[in-house]
Amino acid sequence: MNAAGRMGATAAIVAGGAIMSVAMGARQSFGLYLEPLAQGYGQPLGLIAFAIALHNLAWGFAQPFAGAAADRLGPAPVVAAGAVLYASGLALVALSATTAALLIGMGLLVGIGISCTTFGVVMAALGRAVAPERRSMAMGLASAGGSLGQALFVPLAQGVSLHAGTAASLLTLAACLLLAAPLGLLLSRPPAAPAAAAAELPWRPAVREAMRHRGFRLLTLGFFTCGFQLAFIGTHLPAYLMLCGLPSGAGAMALAVIGLFNMIGSWACGWLGGRLPQQQVLGWLYLLRGAAILLFFLAPKTSGVVFIFAAAMGLMWLGTVPLTSALVATLFGVRHLGMLFGLCFLSHQLGSFVGSWSGGLVFNLTGSYALVWMATALAGVVAAALHFPIDARPRHAAPLPVMARKP
Repeated sequence: MNAAGRMGATAAIVAGGAIMSVAMGARQSFGLYLEPLAQGYGQPLGLIAFAIALHNLAWGFAQPFAGAAADRLGPAPVVAAGAVLYASGLALVALSATTAALLIGMGLLVGIGISCTTFGVVMAALGRAVAPERRSMAMGLASAGGSLGQALFVPLAQGVSLHAGTAASLLTLAACLLLAAPLGLLLSRPPAAPAAAAAELPWRPAVREAMRHRGFRLLTLGFFTCGFQLAFIGTHLPAYLMLCGLPSGAGAMALAVIGLFNMIGSWACGWLGGRLPQQQVLGWLYLLRGAAILLFFLAPKTSGVVFIFAAAMGLMWLGTVPLTSALVATLFGVRHLGMLFGLCFLSHQLGSFVGSWSGGLVFNLTGSYALVWMATALAGVVAAALHFPIDARPRHAAPLPVMARKP
């Protein structure tokens, strides 16, 4: 790659990280608004929590379509439209106290907006913009941008909310998203290594082939575990620590530590994925995650144990995303990467919904999180068993059928 190509690829990586930072950073601040919206807008806390949870499902179901649109039109219009929808959803909640505003704004518009400004669009664009040998690393750097946004935007949202109110805080996040809208232009650059035309398929046959591919099915099933684990821990860890007798600030500290160490972990997983078989790195990642969860559940709950657990989880938090997207690109190329990763990511979001919901359900039924902690640890073992046998040979490298000899 020449100097101009390297500069363009670097610009794409920086732009992708910035887009992810704004989109994911704003999303990570949603928990700050539960109590203020309930008190200031007179809405039940359960309804607000449901509206926030609804965006996970909307995000998951919209992701394949957002990815397909980016594959066809390029990332620039999709990122711009998503940023506008995302900002509109936040502004709708800020300016209206109705139930419809919460469900449509925080649920549907935010969910669709996130699908256009995060993994399925940004990762696919980077998969095309950088050379194959740098693909996993580039995706890891962009994924780390989401955690940088968590470190920047959570304090910003909290500070504005304290000094100017909840509505001003939401509108500030909306303004930041609008500022990020043009960054998709830097992602729109020619592929670094265009595939041969004969190896490409139209989107419908590509989807059918992916669904028939054993490795893609295993990868998709395993991604459910990632969503399940992260959503359960992100949603219920603060409450669990309070039940264990730790101060109320322990949960916030743990989530901050997870975000900090995820910047290192996402980069490291992207680096490893460029040097080792990605499905093997994923398998070990899920296995180590399950072991860390089990050890934490069995250990005495002290501030030191919580910090060590949060740091370990941060190192393994979003590292699955660059590895999974890079593996999809390895198997099927980059022409339909946004759509195919989106289909895989739908499984992740279904796992997120189950992880958040099951934690509350089991606690209401049993008065304890113990069963879900055990299930979360076991899920890591199951996901590892699904990933290790994946055949990562590219589709077009599969053995050709033996042709009958002509008489």
